[in-house]
Amino acid sequence: MSDHNVHNAGFTSAGITGDSLASKMMSQEARAMGRGVPSRGPTSTLQEMDARDSTHSSGFTSSRISSGSKASQMMSQEARSHGGETPRGDTTSTVQSICK
Repeated sequence: MSDHNVHNAGFTSAGITGDSLASKMMSQEARAMGRGVPSRGPTSTLQEMDARDSTHSSGFTSSRISSGSKASQMMSQEARSHGGETPRGDTTSTVQSICK
């Protein structure tokens, strides 16, 4: 289910669909970074996961992040780098919100 939602947001194996949520995210992220989309940011992470149809298998599910998964490792790493929280708009929270 979550892979389908990511695809519908405009993240496809052929690239990001024009005039989609994905293209808007990419544009906003590039402007915020002042240079382009970072390789480990929300947009590139979602694009990579949809290209492999792997959001769900990585641990992002419609109800939660699966314990012991790649997603939980990402969340833990982000939380450590932000003083114990996973900030809104960072990769883990963005991917999880689209996967719902």
